[in-house]
Amino acid sequence: MALPFRYRLWFGLLIVLCLLLAGGWLWLRPAHPDALWRMVSGQCLPNQQRSGQPTPCALVNPAAGFVVLKDRNGPLQYLLLPSARISGIESPELLERATPNYFLQAWQARGLLARRHGRPIDDSALALTINSEWGRTQNQLHIHISCLRPEVQQQLQQEAGRVTGRWQPLPQPLLGDHWLARRVTPEELAQQGAFRLLAELPEAREHMGRYGLAMVRAKSGDFLLLALQRDVLAFNLASAENLQDHDCRIIH
Repeated sequence: MALPFRYRLWFGLLIVLCLLLAGGWLWLRPAHPDALWRMVSGQCLPNQQRSGQPTPCALVNPAAGFVVLKDRNGPLQYLLLPSARISGIESPELLERATPNYFLQAWQARGLLARRHGRPIDDSALALTINSEWGRTQNQLHIHISCLRPEVQQQLQQEAGRVTGRWQPLPQPLLGDHWLARRVTPEELAQQGAFRLLAELPEAREHMGRYGLAMVRAKSGDFLLLALQRDVLAFNLASAENLQDHDCRIIH
């Protein structure tokens, strides 16, 4: 016996809804979590060794332990990645003295943005960020080198004078989140590295994966380190990358 029309209608609508949900998931799902590592280990490093051309990376420096890759999002966003397998900010080796100073290397690679842009970019317009273990889609450590959001730059310039050499809350929430900040001299950055400075926070050393970390240049020439702790109840996954504008409106 045939199903009544109303049941066939509801059944058809249910099928359409399932197809739409499946299509949406396929469209929105993140890339494979090892996609960046596969690119580094399977393409950039072998191509550099075979031909001296690091394609698809923009720069490969195995001796210093890093590569730099142009991210597909945004005209000027680059990523610095270790040339060794390191999953992310939670990795214990980041606190070891022998580990390369990835934040310093990322800052030194900022010239790639100006070269691609075709003219100099003021350091105050740039930021380095790394997302927390829960706020990322890739399981190979990567530091985003990109532009600051204009409103973030404006607020940080206003508050930089009140940031000291000890971790402290920013006077005002930044993009609605409560960040911690610490002033860092270039010498401190070179000697300690951003990850070991983050580990000065009592809760961070044992739970580094809960934090997103950012670095910007203050007008004084020092750096500001910014740390955000994950807070699931506040829908905050500590994605420090939110401070950046990959369209780089600040320089247009």
